[in-house]
Amino acid sequence: MPQAPNHRLIFVDDLEIWVIEKRIKRMNMRVTGADARIEVSVPRWTSDREVERFVRMKRSWIDKGVQNAKNSPMAQAEAATPAQVREWRAVIEACTPPLIAAWEPILGVKAKMLAYRNMKSRWGSCQPTTGRICINVRLALYPPECLEYVVVHELCHLLVPGHGPEFHQLMTRVMPDWKQRRAKLK
Repeated sequence: MPQAPNHRLIFVDDLEIWVIEKRIKRMNMRVTGADARIEVSVPRWTSDREVERFVRMKRSWIDKGVQNAKNSPMAQAEAATPAQVREWRAVIEACTPPLIAAWEPILGVKAKMLAYRNMKSRWGSCQPTTGRICINVRLALYPPECLEYVVVHELCHLLVPGHGPEFHQLMTRVMPDWKQRRAKLK
């Protein structure tokens, strides 16, 4: 990651730590991404010594977070072979059309075209003007309810293009547990 003015890289023992200065009152930490990047958000003008102390105090939490990130479906996806991606595609291509067929009458919409791609940053996409829905084949690595959530999410975009309050109300009406399903994808 290129260093922005409020980002700096420090090393604490054997750990690479990205320090991000923000307008906050307390330090907080997260392990993020398939590469298990460790980020510490700090109030402005926090010294590296304070960050080092905080990191050392949270070392067992960090180690657990790094292990979880490296064993996550996203980490598996990053290391996948072309043959594995073909297997995921086959699973998603088999499972998606029945879900579409089940949800179209509930929502009163019709998807015109389905596509499947191996995407790093999106679970799906919808072009409301053309009715084209694209589903990420990496969903094969997650529980089935996650695929159903993405299918419903994209079908709802045929009715409401953005992610505003009207969209969230629609999602809650048709799939009350959508937030729990979405959380499994993080």
